[in-house]
This record gives sequence, C-alpha cells and structure tokens, in this order.
Amino acid sequence: MKYLHNINRIEAFSDAVFAFAATLLVVTVGYEESTSVIKIDWLVFLGFGISFFVLVALWWLHYNFFRRTDYLDGWIITINTILLFVVLYYIFPLKSLINSITGLQRLNIDEIASLFQLYSLGFLLIFSCFSLMYLRAYLKTKSIKENVDLLFYARHFGIFTLIAFVSILCAALDFGLKWALPELIYMLLGPLCYLHANIFFKKHQTEP
Repeated sequence: MKYLHNINRIEAFSDAVFAFAATLLVVTVGYEESTSVIKIDWLVFLGFGISFFVLVALWWLHYNFFRRTDYLDGWIITINTILLFVVLYYIFPLKSLINSITGLQRLNIDEIASLFQLYSLGFLLIFSCFSLMYLRAYLKTKSIKENVDLLFYARHFGIFTLIAFVSILCAALDFGLKWALPELIYMLLGPLCYLHANIFFKKHQTEP
C-alpha cells in the first residue's frame, strides 16, 4: 500500500537542520583574549551577523516553497535533503568570505580564488535545488492554471544558478580576481531577474 507523504514531517526536519546550522554559527563566534570578558571582536560579530541573516533568508525561501505548493514526492524529498546538506556546509565558506572582505582573515590570491569557487559552488547547489524543486512541483501540477508561478520561480532560481556558474568559471580561470569579478558578477542578478519577471508575466498575463 502506498502512503501519502507527510509535508509537516519534512518541514519539521528542515527547520531542525536550519536551527542546527544557526547553532554551528554561534559556537564558532569567538572573543579576543582579554582581561575583559565583555570585549567583543566586532569584525567577528559582523561576520556572524551577516552569515546568520543569510541563513534566515535561505530558510525564508525554503518556507515559501512549501507555502506555494502542497505537492510532495520522493524526488522533492531527495532534492530537499541535498539542499539541507549544502546549507550546513555553505555557511562556513560564506563566513570565511565575509572575514576576508572585512580584513579579519588575510588570504593570498590563490586562496581567494579557491574561496570564491567554494562559495559559488555552494550558491549554485543551493539555488539549483530550489529551482529543481519548483520545476518538479510545476511539472506534476501544471494542469492547475495558478501553478504557473511555480514555473516562474523555477526559472528565477535558475538565473541564480547560472550566475554562480559564471562566477566559478571566473575564479577557476583567475579572470578578474584583482577586481573581485567573481563577486561583482552577482550584481547582474538584479537586472536579469527584473528582465525575466517582466517577460514572463507579460507572456502569462499574471501578477508576480
């Protein structure tokens, strides 16, 4: 006998993983050795703060997926599991990247290139998972007219994946590292997503 998947169990497990990722961030926050126990290294705190709110943003994207569709199958569970695995790992290269920008962590050009590749690989995997989950849900429910929004978000997060891939190529080929091109390439997300939204919703005659 085939049983229906329980979406509440998936959400509860996912929330637990996000909470664990936040816990890992907290335990890596250190204080400078000092005679004062209240002297905080504000650069460390800044790195923690940015990493934490990025984690919250990823949780919010995950939360929205399960608000936009009730469809769930083995493929979505599998992709969701990969997403959670990458989120746990992604937080640390993100934090290292922030520390290198603030000057807390000194890196040479080769280390910066490797860090950009690692950061962009995590970014690519995370948004590939979001895109694939939306695409899977759309393909299985596309007979419902309102579910065209699922196709929009599948393509929307596909743009994120493409930009991350270009960033990885730039870092791997040492192209524009002196000007932080692998990082600046992410500025294209805004214009590309705006262009995609205008084209998509004009074609489908609906609101984003």
